[in-house]
Amino acid sequence: MKTFVELGIKKDFVKGLNELGINEPTEIQSEVISALMNNTVDLIGQAQTGTGKTAAFGLPLLHRINPRSEKVQGLILCPTRELGQQIAKQLFRFTKYSAKIFTEAVFGGERIDIQINSLKRPTHIIVATPGRLIDLVKRKAVDLSEVKTIILDEADEMLSMGFKSELDEILSFITSAESKWLFSATMPQGIHQIVKDHLKKDALRIEISGSNVVNKNIKHQFLICEEVDKLNILIQFLKTEKQGRGIVFCKTKLATQKLEKQLLAKNVTAGAIHGDLLQKERDKVMRAFQKERLQILIATDIAARGLDVKALSFVVHYQLPDKDEYYTHRSGRTARAGKEGISLCLVTSPELKQLRFLEKKLNIAFTQIREVK
Repeated sequence: MKTFVELGIKKDFVKGLNELGINEPTEIQSEVISALMNNTVDLIGQAQTGTGKTAAFGLPLLHRINPRSEKVQGLILCPTRELGQQIAKQLFRFTKYSAKIFTEAVFGGERIDIQINSLKRPTHIIVATPGRLIDLVKRKAVDLSEVKTIILDEADEMLSMGFKSELDEILSFITSAESKWLFSATMPQGIHQIVKDHLKKDALRIEISGSNVVNKNIKHQFLICEEVDKLNILIQFLKTEKQGRGIVFCKTKLATQKLEKQLLAKNVTAGAIHGDLLQKERDKVMRAFQKERLQILIATDIAARGLDVKALSFVVHYQLPDKDEYYTHRSGRTARAGKEGISLCLVTSPELKQLRFLEKKLNIAFTQIREVK
């Protein structure tokens, strides 16, 4: 495996990476950077969440930006506000020791006039949710005529959230783009249609198998129990982790709301986020969690997209996810920056079959525990 410097990444960027604890390229970073550096190509990358895609596409994009020009030169489309903010923050960190490259994140749920004012400053890269970007274009608040590179991150999630027509519209009206890079965990029919309609026929394809994406510092555990016993087991687990913080994952908003009430009744400091929360309510919960006023964040899979919270010692799968890539995304919230973490699944006997499927598909060794110690 080549180093970042051997892949052609500028030493100023490498210094920023090293400060973040990113010292060696992951598989997708190595393959994508090799393909994109100094090449004007379209690319389709299939890899699950948590594999390091932001650096994989972000570093080649940063090399393409001319800091002396104040025009928008790169566009990154993503499904959620949180992921957009995380991408923008990462790009900012990568450029800490280089010539200033300015990135602006724009998304729904925040006053558009504030974002319009922000875009009046020099902006080289825009990270956007599709709907908000179209609103800004219609108001003539953003000039995309000089965009040379368009990136679709978590394209399958954008489709599942109903952004197909917006993506088609955006990809059609930016005629200046020389390169389009699409990243997706899965390849449903809608993605194939976008590739057919908007990417070059000779687009490069890079696929990273599930066996290479799971963080080796995570201990994957499971405990078999009845559904009615899950709450007490969770509370017992939290007592053993009273110095640590983590995220508990549920499948539905109703499940997160119910569990939040149950934990608060047991004097556990917890807050829930789900798709129906107003943005200001969601921000309030996230601020409390990031400032460590809450021990537990309860979240659905979609609500947790793009969350980047430091020093989480565990995640608990109160309910197993519907999609196997969600397990990688969930468990990847812990054991970040070289630290160790626990990913605990609370499963009923009928759910063992799904657990064994995850084990085989993701090449994970789950350890069964009999009780929480």
